[in-house]
Amino acid sequence: MIEWYQSLSVFSQVLFWLGIVSTVFLVVQIVLMCFSAFGGDLDMDGDGDIDVDVDSGVSIFTVKSVTAFFAVGSWAGLLTDVLVSEELSWLAAVVAVVAGLIAMFAVAFLIRAMLKLQCNGALDHEKLVGKRATVYVSVPPMRSGRGKITLEAQGRFMEIDALTEEGEKIAVDEVVEIVATENECAVVRRARSGEAAAE
Repeated sequence: MIEWYQSLSVFSQVLFWLGIVSTVFLVVQIVLMCFSAFGGDLDMDGDGDIDVDVDSGVSIFTVKSVTAFFAVGSWAGLLTDVLVSEELSWLAAVVAVVAGLIAMFAVAFLIRAMLKLQCNGALDHEKLVGKRATVYVSVPPMRSGRGKITLEAQGRFMEIDALTEEGEKIAVDEVVEIVATENECAVVRRARSGEAAAE
């Protein structure tokens, strides 16, 4: 194993370690997501304030999708670099980027499909008031548009539209509190530190 690693080019060694780290990180996120889906209160979606709201409402650039990009892209690039030729590192880089992008969009699609599946069924929106949630697609300020939030309530993990009356946009991954519901849409505010979460 050591001899094989030492025989790799510097580019391949970088891909190797990037693949190891990102794969471990991706596995941890999948485990946490499973806990959340089965009644836990863990959510690691979002990687700051970068989100792309496409027609389906999916935020493409989440922690999970970006991690999948690096994990799949690194291994695909390493395999190409080893099997084809280390002199064609540019080809390995292209394969890595393409494979990573495919993985990123696939993960975003699967997360969206899972959330839609778990949101099926009757939902009592009034009982959501007082609950805390995590922003999945950033919420524009002063009711100028809709974002999306995710939370665990009424026995399932769900995604719903959200508005805010606050003067600043609420970014992805921020914790918010639902203060009201209107037409199957939650009105939220940033959760105040020190306030107890509603049961």
